[in-house]
Amino acid sequence: MDERAFVASHVDDLHADLLSWLTIPSISADPARAADVQRNAEWLADAFTRTGFPTVEIWDDAEAPAVFAEWPAAEPDAKTVVVYGHHDVQPVDPEELWERPPFEPTIVGTELFARGASDDKGQLLFHLLAVRAHLAATGRTSPAVTLRFLIEGEEESGSPHFASLLRARRDRLDCDVIVVTDTGVFGRDTPSICMGMRGLADGEIHFHGPDVDLHSGSFGGAVPNPLTELARVLAAMHDENRVIQLPGFYDDVLPITDTERAAFGKLPFDEDAFLKGPAASRAAVGEAGYSTLERIWARPTAEINGFWGGYTGPGHKTIVPSDAYAKLSFRLVANQDPARIQESLAQFVRERTPAGIVSSVEFYGGGVKPSLSPIDHPATQAVLRSMGRAFDKEVLLSREGGSGPEADMASILDAPLVFLGVGLPEDRIHAPNERVSLPQLYKGAEATAYLWSELAAT
Repeated sequence: MDERAFVASHVDDLHADLLSWLTIPSISADPARAADVQRNAEWLADAFTRTGFPTVEIWDDAEAPAVFAEWPAAEPDAKTVVVYGHHDVQPVDPEELWERPPFEPTIVGTELFARGASDDKGQLLFHLLAVRAHLAATGRTSPAVTLRFLIEGEEESGSPHFASLLRARRDRLDCDVIVVTDTGVFGRDTPSICMGMRGLADGEIHFHGPDVDLHSGSFGGAVPNPLTELARVLAAMHDENRVIQLPGFYDDVLPITDTERAAFGKLPFDEDAFLKGPAASRAAVGEAGYSTLERIWARPTAEINGFWGGYTGPGHKTIVPSDAYAKLSFRLVANQDPARIQESLAQFVRERTPAGIVSSVEFYGGGVKPSLSPIDHPATQAVLRSMGRAFDKEVLLSREGGSGPEADMASILDAPLVFLGVGLPEDRIHAPNERVSLPQLYKGAEATAYLWSELAAT
């Protein structure tokens, strides 16, 4: 029985596991759910054991447990692959917008609805089916490559301890290639592989003016208004072409190559449908000289996430407020360093803080570094071939605008990193009514079953 036939004849096993695992509310951001996250890790560890992995461990290096599973190849010179994913999930708020209870998984037609169905539990569980399909199709009793799964438990909380875990367990994670399974394809009819993810730096600005709120008639126009002054600073972050004005912001940006621009151009991107659908917006805007896909995948951004201060209750209260605040985030691209962007923002704010205002900038940790996989690397080509066999069509290249711990893995483990995921843009990850297309998971399992033989032969 080949890989495709094995997957098709065992989808009920995948369904049963999903319907069981998705009932566990493994929300890592909620301290009250710590016991559920632990129970979630134990469920996954048991699933690895049931599949046949001879070594399965729960690592408690971080606040949320990670699951490690290893299945050595029989050949001593076989390649070693680390597969990364995460078993925690996003909060469900606002819960009233869910059409079905978020932790009561429900299959409707070919779709499964539940929190974590796509991000990332569904895309983890297809790997267990894939290992079985690979063994059955090749007649092996162990994989063609040594498999080491590292499934963290705090990705949805920003992976604050993940780099430390990688360093502490470095000897157990030595590998030739890293496969990330927390990603998706461009569209249901357009299989693709992700080539990179943006990094992240985010923080908060505080402007303090008068020590108390003041009467706007008695003091307005005589003392600095922190809301007004902070608004000036925020407005100065972009010029008329929406080019970011922080000092040195673009110094390390890796330009888009002609090959990448051509690859993006092959994708059937409908900007009107994008605006009317997932973007829910009336216009496409951004840095001049770049397409929408280029802006969200390969160019850095600066966004104001929140801006507040003074009185915001009903009616009016005529004051000069004492304080103003803004939350900002910067999505970064290949070669940019979050630490340098933090320094740049601090300098930008410092140079524009007017007399009478005390400013401060606070950052939320050290940020996330961007990652980029080379198109011509043999591991990338192996993924392209495996996905092409599973989907029976050409697999295109894309990137993702979000951020994750991929760059830390590639750097600390000193190994190339590739992506194999099958989530869809309409899966509503991080939103109410998350769902996953079950046929996509079947294709993911089939592609992964091919991949272990492809990598062994590379």
